[in-house]
Amino acid sequence: MTIVGARPQFIKAAVLSRLIRERYRDSLSEYLLHTGQHYDPNMSDIFFNQMRIPRPDRNLGIGSSNHGRQTAAMLSGIEEVLLERGPDLVLVYGDTNSTLAGALAAAKLNIPVAHVEAGMRSFVRSMPEEQNRVVADHLSSLLFCSTTAAVRNLEREGILGGVHQVGDIMYDASLFYRGLLERGEEKAELPFPAPKEFYLLTLHRAENTDNPERLRAIVTALNGLSEYRGIFPAHPRTRKALSGAGLQFGKHILVTEPVGFFEMLHLEERCRFIVTDSGGVQKEAFFFGKPCITLRNETEWVETVESGWNTLVGADADKIRKAFGNLHLPPTKPSFYGRGDAAVKMLEIIKGA
Repeated sequence: MTIVGARPQFIKAAVLSRLIRERYRDSLSEYLLHTGQHYDPNMSDIFFNQMRIPRPDRNLGIGSSNHGRQTAAMLSGIEEVLLERGPDLVLVYGDTNSTLAGALAAAKLNIPVAHVEAGMRSFVRSMPEEQNRVVADHLSSLLFCSTTAAVRNLEREGILGGVHQVGDIMYDASLFYRGLLERGEEKAELPFPAPKEFYLLTLHRAENTDNPERLRAIVTALNGLSEYRGIFPAHPRTRKALSGAGLQFGKHILVTEPVGFFEMLHLEERCRFIVTDSGGVQKEAFFFGKPCITLRNETEWVETVESGWNTLVGADADKIRKAFGNLHLPPTKPSFYGRGDAAVKMLEIIKGA
């Protein structure tokens, strides 16, 4: 049983779900459970429609709420489905409340858990994502790591068994879906005109959106950089936070509705550079060979910073302005994230478990 709930998980699940149904259909079957954590059509339905992901076998429709209420509802709903279906393995992705609830519900029923993107750490325990990923790792029987840094993080926490460095499934997804665009099998249709030169902005993490001071500092800094045109596909939660804080972006930043995955790939390919607080988008910037400015004080993807492709600025206006002025392409682009075969490696391990 694969448990997903948020936009980044749909992208990752698309790779494994496709392979299970195409290459592994004689040895593996999948029940796809959607918690409903991302429920807006632009954040959920569009991905299942665009990305060749099978429709979820069930959608719990949990929706948005505070962490405790949302996670409790997920636990109850997931447990009911697990008892009904009795899967051999539960697979969870990343670091959302859906990840935590799926891992915990399965572990309580003594069902083995596989965690994709295991071992990632920001070392900031106040972050909900960090809490979720740490708990999921310690409950998992199979831990699929993207990088050597992730393996070392697990070793430091005493997790040695069931750890596999397989590469990054997002790199698999990037190669596959970019190939569809290049071959004309899919199209990216932007619902707005994009300027000739622009940067791509994403902003959604609670550490930024739920902190009015950080949010104001970021908006003020970006508004002051009016010589740079930006495109910002805004998460519904971020729109609400901006409105609540009485903030809005200047005319040089085009604020749009969330876009589909292929449109996002198209924007990442066309933009000059990327400004984000998303872990996934940091990696996609690296995949596309675009400089990245990260609106966080730390990152799980430390290798992108160490190699010069990523600059951490937090919500510091001076650091943001300095990073815009120091944009450059590093001389080399190491292969940190594998060869694009992470999904095959994972399914071979699952099949033999």
